[in-house]
Amino acid sequence: MAPSKAPAQPDQPAPRPNLQLQIQPFGPDQAALDAVAATVLRLPSVRQQLRDTRHRLLSMVLLDGDAGVKSDQPPQPPDRFRATVYDYTHNRALYIDGRMGSPNRARLTESGAQPLPSREEFGDAVAILARDPNLGPALREKRLTPYPPMPPLIQAVTPIGRAERTIAVGLWPTRGQQGHEIVGVNMVRQTVIRFENRAPATSMAGTSGCGLPNAGQSTVSSAAGQVWVTVKLGTTTLWRFLAVRPAASSGTNGSGVELRYLDYKGKRLLYRAHVPILNVKYVDTCGPYRDWQNEEGMLQATGSDVAPGFRLCSAPAKTILDTGSDSGNFLGTAIYVDGMEVVLVCEMEAGWYRYVSEWRLHADGTVRPRFGFTAVTSSCVCKVHHHHAYWRLDFDLRTPGNNLVREYNDPSILAPGVGGAGAAIVVPSNWHDKLFEIQRPRSPSMHRKWRVVNTATGEAYDVIPGPDDGVATASPDWPFPRGDVWIVRWKPGAELDDGSVAVGPPYEAGIDGFVNGESIKNQDIVMWYGAHFTHDVASEPPGSHGHVVGPTLKLVKW
Repeated sequence: MAPSKAPAQPDQPAPRPNLQLQIQPFGPDQAALDAVAATVLRLPSVRQQLRDTRHRLLSMVLLDGDAGVKSDQPPQPPDRFRATVYDYTHNRALYIDGRMGSPNRARLTESGAQPLPSREEFGDAVAILARDPNLGPALREKRLTPYPPMPPLIQAVTPIGRAERTIAVGLWPTRGQQGHEIVGVNMVRQTVIRFENRAPATSMAGTSGCGLPNAGQSTVSSAAGQVWVTVKLGTTTLWRFLAVRPAASSGTNGSGVELRYLDYKGKRLLYRAHVPILNVKYVDTCGPYRDWQNEEGMLQATGSDVAPGFRLCSAPAKTILDTGSDSGNFLGTAIYVDGMEVVLVCEMEAGWYRYVSEWRLHADGTVRPRFGFTAVTSSCVCKVHHHHAYWRLDFDLRTPGNNLVREYNDPSILAPGVGGAGAAIVVPSNWHDKLFEIQRPRSPSMHRKWRVVNTATGEAYDVIPGPDDGVATASPDWPFPRGDVWIVRWKPGAELDDGSVAVGPPYEAGIDGFVNGESIKNQDIVMWYGAHFTHDVASEPPGSHGHVVGPTLKLVKW
């Protein structure tokens, strides 16, 4: 008897290939940084300056490897470093600058500036506070829980005009709500400063708080961590770029997860993309604050560690915005594949704020930069406040030069044209070129967007505003946000940020100073993109854990 035939099966679509990631560490690792830090602290010139002093190493960071020069040559690993030491005996900061290959030739300078405190220095302040006869017993008995508040430093100015280094320490009652207080710990005199209203002038310590529970986990604000990421689909290389973790990112206050040398299908799209400026303005009582983007917090990430501060995940990583939990199992930047997108995400902390820095790169060339906002328990965040994040997008479409920005409006606006006899006329047009440095409002009613074009080769990308990115002039704290979009000419080794430190004024974004009338036609273009979000706890929908903003960079021609 002949065997029966199996029933015919309908044709099945071929499975879609998955994105594949290759990740390669780049530059010195943490052990190399630690070794150089130990070397420079033993230098005779440094030992002489620090002899018989109380001091602490606050940070050891690698400085930008390109030094402001764009080159066709492959990027070299960063070699320059800066170690920052605070000398409490003489109330001064010491900066030690040198090269990894020759640390014995490092140069030392002193400054009256107040660098951001490290988490270890905050622990030193808590230890001093634990010895205080009034607050120490409650702290030692765990009736009060210390936390980093805003602002991180208190400007305790002496009669001669010098600020003595004073760390702010929040004290949250473990049980009940009575006893909440924010104090200052003078690290020079090792004394405690208490305030009449239980908090410094720009902060608040009420009997109630808003925000998610504070897990109090470890953070890191200066560390090694750069990787080359290659994204393939089958045999085709889609994306290749250098990713820098926030704790190693550039700028005065860091800049979140930073992408450099971003290529799509073998062509350059962005030379650098990051968020160097972040601030917040309150309606009353608290702030304003200039936040920092280099202090990494914990997130939930399952996978394998592929480089210092980078974890390749087998499933999407989860931040506080996803889970509503401040706790996590990984300190650094998570990388994973989500459908046809590659995602890089890191959770960051600045006092009681929690920020999420994220990049989503699609196989079709779309780039979605995202920035998320939420907070852990504190009194200030109960008050209405306004967050502002500013992306810096250094476009190098195909080449650094020959780039032009065009603006789209619908309905059309008037644009200059040329009459038949050569006389200037005005005609309506949806698109018009930006010829000189300029600031532009977002104008959702005009459906405004921007197109970056390489005029010599034709490559083009659109910058499309996100639906929740706000408009600066419509923000209740206007003119604090300053603007929405700035288009400026790239400056070698300059204008990576506005230079404002996170421990004092000015708090507003200083991007307007970059607009000085220079030609941007067929030049190397930088676009600053600001997004604005009002946080009102009382009007949040149930189950909300925060808010996300960001534009979309969409491929037009490649």
